[in-house]
Amino acid sequence: MLAALLTAHGLERLAVSPVPIPVLGAQEVLVEVQALGVNQLDLNVIAGIGPGAAAALPRIPGIDPVGIIRAVGDSVDAERIGEPVVVKPNIPCGSCTFCAQGSEARCPRQTVIGVHRDGGAAEFVAVPASSAIARGELDAGLAVGMLHSLPIVLQALRAAGDVHEGQTVAISGATGVLGEVAAHYARHRGARVITVSRRPAPQLDDVQNIVAETRQLAARVRDVAPAGVDLALDTTGSAEVASALLGTLAWGATLSVCSASVSTELRVDLRQFYLGRHRLVGSASADYVDVRDAIALTAEGAVTPRIDSRYSLATITSAYERFSHPDRLGKVVIDVS
Repeated sequence: MLAALLTAHGLERLAVSPVPIPVLGAQEVLVEVQALGVNQLDLNVIAGIGPGAAAALPRIPGIDPVGIIRAVGDSVDAERIGEPVVVKPNIPCGSCTFCAQGSEARCPRQTVIGVHRDGGAAEFVAVPASSAIARGELDAGLAVGMLHSLPIVLQALRAAGDVHEGQTVAISGATGVLGEVAAHYARHRGARVITVSRRPAPQLDDVQNIVAETRQLAARVRDVAPAGVDLALDTTGSAEVASALLGTLAWGATLSVCSASVSTELRVDLRQFYLGRHRLVGSASADYVDVRDAIALTAEGAVTPRIDSRYSLATITSAYERFSHPDRLGKVVIDVS
């Protein structure tokens, strides 16, 4: 089969090459990959930095493939052959206290496809059967668009108590994939939605977009929500933006953070934080139920992930370059088959 193989750090060392088809373990399935998305974690693997430094080279990247099951291990029901699936990127250990509670996102021993094992930038990928989740008739491109964004957002918002009708919700990073699907979901749940970005975001009905630099963020949100917001979600990965969002919180409100890819030193006014009865929640992956719910929300049209551009496996380096372009809006998709 053909796969994008990274043999040393640097995008120039990523090349599409013939590699053997994976050998299945007893509890694994072989997925024929139709498409996958480009993610920041892929770039971290390529550069050998941050969480991507955990990848042993050579490595096939690609954390969120979707496709069709073509073979199964000895312990997997053969009726799953032919099933269209998405692959949950984070693989929980399955045996810790959190996994036993159905809180797989909190598993301390989880691994990631494309980091700790070969990923989906290939014609075939072997994954645990439990991580291959049926997607029904959901289009492969839409499935990729939602796969590593909407489940993360659902987990982050649910960890903060979820979104409810009548709430005011502020979401940063409205021009990014996470921010846009978060706005879709919060609107679907009946909240008043305020999005914040440094450049104009795509217009969404019933969503108010504020264009502001970080230093102006809190004041601009307070201009339209003087009492503050009930829930804030930072999707930018910027500690400066997350710090500013703390200044938008109403009494007893929560800030949820689901990324730290840009900067990490959060600034908290401790007096304001404790007198305001505020909460801070960190969320870095998703539960199985979040993935299943994300599939359903996308299939019913409640959330429509935006696709920026599509590339073939042969032009995967161009896809990674496009991901970093400042005018990108939406998911960059790599079509494999």
